Amino acid sequence: MLPLPRQLISLVTATVMVQLSTYSSAEVTAQTSILNEISVTATRVEKPLEKVPAAVGIVQQQTIQFSEPQLGLDESLIHIPGIFMQNRYNFAQDLRISIRGFGARSAFGIRGIKIIVDGIPETLPDGQANVDSIDIGSIGNMQVIRGPVSALYGNASGGAILIGSEEPPEIPFISVRPTFGEDGFQKHQIKFGGQTESFDYLVNLSDMSYDGYRDQSATEQSALNSKFSFDLDGGGRFNTVINYTDSPQADDPGGLTEQLVEDDPTAAWTRNKSLDSGEELEQTRVGFVFENPLGEQGELRVRNYYVWRDLANRLPIGATGHGIVLDRFAYGGGVQYTHKAPINTHGNRFTIGIDMDRQEDDRKRYLLAGENLGTKIQDQDEQVDNIGLYLQNEYSINETMELTLGGRYDHLDFELEDDFLSNGDDSGDRSFSKFSPTLGFRYTPREDINLYANLSRSFESPAAVELRDPDGAGFNQDLEPQVATGYEIGVKGALDDRIRYDLALFAMDVTDELVPFEIDDITYYENAGESSRNGLEAQVVFELFNTLITTLAYTYSNFEFEKFIDDNGNDFSGNVIPGVPENLFSADFSYTHPNGIYSQLTALYVDEIYADNANTVTNDGYALADLRVGYSRFFGPWELSPFIGVNNLFDKQYNGNVRINTFGGRYFEPAPDRNIYAGLTLRYDFGSQATASKTMNW
Repeated sequence: MLPLPRQLISLVTATVMVQLSTYSSAEVTAQTSILNEISVTATRVEKPLEKVPAAVGIVQQQTIQFSEPQLGLDESLIHIPGIFMQNRYNFAQDLRISIRGFGARSAFGIRGIKIIVDGIPETLPDGQANVDSIDIGSIGNMQVIRGPVSALYGNASGGAILIGSEEPPEIPFISVRPTFGEDGFQKHQIKFGGQTESFDYLVNLSDMSYDGYRDQSATEQSALNSKFSFDLDGGGRFNTVINYTDSPQADDPGGLTEQLVEDDPTAAWTRNKSLDSGEELEQTRVGFVFENPLGEQGELRVRNYYVWRDLANRLPIGATGHGIVLDRFAYGGGVQYTHKAPINTHGNRFTIGIDMDRQEDDRKRYLLAGENLGTKIQDQDEQVDNIGLYLQNEYSINETMELTLGGRYDHLDFELEDDFLSNGDDSGDRSFSKFSPTLGFRYTPREDINLYANLSRSFESPAAVELRDPDGAGFNQDLEPQVATGYEIGVKGALDDRIRYDLALFAMDVTDELVPFEIDDITYYENAGESSRNGLEAQVVFELFNTLITTLAYTYSNFEFEKFIDDNGNDFSGNVIPGVPENLFSADFSYTHPNGIYSQLTALYVDEIYADNANTVTNDGYALADLRVGYSRFFGPWELSPFIGVNNLFDKQYNGNVRINTFGGRYFEPAPDRNIYAGLTLRYDFGSQATASKTMNW
């Protein structure tokens, strides 16, 4: 582990001292502590955060929307241990998120983690997810389950991220937020929402453009996120979610060798630049969620969704490059019933549900002919069906102990129909079936101490694109799902609404781990025999005063291949699994003064990372700091909040992404040097009687 730079330690210390010295108890008005009891629904049912017998974290609205400049979810998710993120600045590849190392292998998009947005899955039936259509400016909270979640959500090894849109206030409002920064960054948002007696609504529109720090890294994106909720007779509620994303440009600068990074970190790989590598996408997502009580003890939840995604991707493969045109339609639904009734005076809650999802991809591949598509070389239809049945029961042994038992059975069908037969018929199919059990136990000897232990098993199938056979013969018939068995113990709780703590120790055994490798810039996958993942995750959030919130998060990861001889006969047994740092630490200090001044200092330390299975290439560790200050002033129903921030405060040169086992030694994607941004929020509350003495609701 590399030591934190002295200047970072000095800055953190100085900032805390300045903030403490400006605190005046006489000036502080009553505010609601963000550390009050929090309920989460990450385990499919609502439960106090401290009572969940698993490692679950949450980031709330005031943290998410306080983070700037809102380029990626990682800006606020770094507050949660066990989760590591890269690739914020390459919008063609999407944010790479890994939980306990699962997802680190992904060449693009998100793997091994379930993403759920407003109750609707963003993860496809084959296990692949994207977050390029998630609107950060209207997120209300993000809940993260760290560890196997297949017993609840199916095809995922590492965990789940549940994202919920913010709840509209009782008083209707409208706000605008323009933001400008270096490297051509601009993001403009307009948001409005409110409530009536039986109807509430929230609509957010955003438009972003960014030239990028590196050549060939520009992006443009417009997004609409909206949620409409209706209260029904009998206590029911019907939610409609409509999301639209249009990204006509997301360039891919590609990876660089270590020498090229030293020569010019702003450069793009020559082939990526000459072939104009990148993607265009358009996506529409419509979802419906119906919730209704059944009697005094039951609750029914029904969901239904439809996703249309059109993608055009220019890839730097071969001398001329390849162009992929993808037309995707995904849809599905689910039904869940929860029954809460005591058994012999012992509390008990039983949940049963079924999920059915389908993914239909029309995929075509062409040789590039300059700016246009040339000769067609692939034309195929891919279909993935997933059906899952799950059960969960929570039984209160007594007032201090609770036992949770659950399980899920999943069946997946992959079908490929080859419509390009001049080079042979590659049609084929694969099927996978798995049962994933879970067992959890919680003991609460005191209200502020919750001890827990759990045992669970999860599986993760290859995605449809990962089933590609290296010999070009359709689906790889030898590739199997990876299966993880996890053991976890932990303790968590809250002290006097001022301190929240969470400590988790885990060990996981993984068989048939899915590992990427490249041949001529094309990514393929193989199974490693066995691997182990042992680690520690700790978080503490404390509120010394009503004005200062401090969040500290630390992750230790010891992940190794136990048995792994690749297809070329190389023995990697005993090597560290690439893509994950051994030590990861973040610290956040958020300060809000009653006179309207607020500030946020975030520090991040990332240990060195191996970039290949052989552990011969490493990415150096680095430490970063970001600083943001602002001022909020109220003029009756108007709120004006200008802000300014600095990312990479100490101007460190580091790589924002490491491509695993890449071809040609091009492992590294440099991140921007020190950069400044500024903006403001202007908000109007209709019918508000607010005065200048109104305080910020942090």
